[in-house]
Amino acid sequence: MNNFQMYRHIQNPGWTLGWTWAKKEVIWSMVGAQTTEQGDCSKFKGNVPHCCKKTPTVVDLLPGVPYNQQFTNCCKGGVVAAWGQDPSSAVSQFQVSVGLAGTTNKTVKLPKNFTLLGPGLGYTCGPAKIVPSTAFLTADKRRKTQALMTWNVTCTYSQFLARKHPSCCVSFSTFYNDTITPCPSCACGCENKKSCVKADSKILTMKGINTPKKDNTPLLQCTHHMCPVRVHWHVKVNYKDYWRVKIAITNFNYRMNHTLWTLAIQHPNLNNVTQVFSFDYKPVAPYGSINDTGMFYGTKFYNDLLMEAGPSGNVQSEVLLQKDVKTFTFKQGWAFPRKVYFNGDECMLPPPDSYPFLPNSAQRNFASLSTLSLTILLLLFISIW
Repeated sequence: MNNFQMYRHIQNPGWTLGWTWAKKEVIWSMVGAQTTEQGDCSKFKGNVPHCCKKTPTVVDLLPGVPYNQQFTNCCKGGVVAAWGQDPSSAVSQFQVSVGLAGTTNKTVKLPKNFTLLGPGLGYTCGPAKIVPSTAFLTADKRRKTQALMTWNVTCTYSQFLARKHPSCCVSFSTFYNDTITPCPSCACGCENKKSCVKADSKILTMKGINTPKKDNTPLLQCTHHMCPVRVHWHVKVNYKDYWRVKIAITNFNYRMNHTLWTLAIQHPNLNNVTQVFSFDYKPVAPYGSINDTGMFYGTKFYNDLLMEAGPSGNVQSEVLLQKDVKTFTFKQGWAFPRKVYFNGDECMLPPPDSYPFLPNSAQRNFASLSTLSLTILLLLFISIW
């Protein structure tokens, strides 16, 4: 399984893969993964198959299983990294020994109705398609063998299938305006309004409050936006040739730690990123001629884990960007991102008319300050002479 999504990974509790056998196939054994149910194998005597279900459901093994049960790129609890973040970890493998399936490419029939949970809804899988047989090289690289048959299944992700509402929202602030533009009210739906918990509630001291539920229902901190995650973009400093932005990500879900989190942002000035502090950064160029999207993610062993809601439930960084004098401006919300994605899902932005505005007197004040500085310098120069 290869995850070719640039900034969406499969997080804990991991992927679940299913299909329907075309005939009466059984799984004799598996390495690197296991089925969740064995099914009815009563007709087999002596050697009992690993799974006899017509529709097996497969999950990855957990880290630390015995070596004789492991396979290459297995045993990560179903967690698969995004391709743009770490291509070497964006793959998951397992091996299946199938019985009653046939022994030639004429008698082997392709499974149907593939399903993928990653870990929730959102993926739709197409039919299996036969492709050129995979070739294998021997250890000495002098002989090549060929698979009996190879087929591919492509699964695509849709945020609209995954959930009715967004899972994150964005707020804005600037150094030149005291106004903070918050996330829109009920940006992520208000279904959890009755079960949310206030930040100072005594419920948070109870044991097991942070334990995830089997159905992944969140336990959110009470906010007006009711989002599990909020991204805050703050325009911090304006220099002559550069400007600085502070980015903060806050987790409001008491039952969710985000591992391998990613933040993708679209902004025209991301083509001139000078330095990123405390996050890793990688440009994402979906179109060859346009470089306006970048992916931020945590530094390994430092802030690659976004903790559950609470004092440690946030990560933040600053970005230094070089100005392009032809395009740079603070007017009309240009300094704010066009789109924001957290873990591959698009976040809800505030309405444009609520963005912090640039004061009308700002340019006149800057001009007056420059004139005043020039006058002081001239007076000093005259007094010296």
